[in-house]
Amino acid sequence: MFGHKENIVASVKPVRRGDFNPYEDNGGSIGAIAGDDFAVIAADTRLCRGYNILTRQQTKLFKLANGAVLATSGCWCDSLTLSKYLEAHLRTYHYEHDQNMSLTAVAQSCATMLYARRFFPYFTWTVLAGIDEKEKGVVYAYDPVGHMESKPYASGGSSSALIMPLLDSIIGKKNQEHFEKTSLSKKQAVALLKDVFISAAERDIHCGDSVHIMVVTKDGIEELSVELRKD
Repeated sequence: MFGHKENIVASVKPVRRGDFNPYEDNGGSIGAIAGDDFAVIAADTRLCRGYNILTRQQTKLFKLANGAVLATSGCWCDSLTLSKYLEAHLRTYHYEHDQNMSLTAVAQSCATMLYARRFFPYFTWTVLAGIDEKEKGVVYAYDPVGHMESKPYASGGSSSALIMPLLDSIIGKKNQEHFEKTSLSKKQAVALLKDVFISAAERDIHCGDSVHIMVVTKDGIEELSVELRKD
């Protein structure tokens, strides 16, 4: 009864692997500084996949209909989707109300869009910069599920761990004693963002090629670009 039976063949179903990953980190870094009457926002132009560079000239800054600028990095398809949905929302608001949405309302709309996808979130580091109703420069930073915070400076992306300590030290004066906290001028803020991206490109292979900078004021947006290392 319990003897060995050689004719029995076990049928085993093939193993189904559930390792599909809908996300991809395409690298890139973003940063922003809020001033008294301006906001400076920057992002590098390298788009990559692992050790492969897909393009060296991809801006991660998106001008919005109300004059603000959105910066995103991370999964590039999610970055494009978020920026297009937010821009469409702003244009619809303008058509329905015959006026541009305020920066505060845009910031909340972006947070709501991210939070609505909290169970399948956009894989993006997001920063919004612009001029508020009091003509002050404002920077909003987000996490992938929509938490929003207004900050004097912010960064995100693959080089955030390299950029934030410099901004904390130079602007935030963190853990420093006997200092005089002063506001940066527009020229100083632009120069600082140039320096931190040059430093980040020396240490992060996913940051490089060039840094695209936009300066937002009540009179409009100024743009400039600075070359970074390309290896």
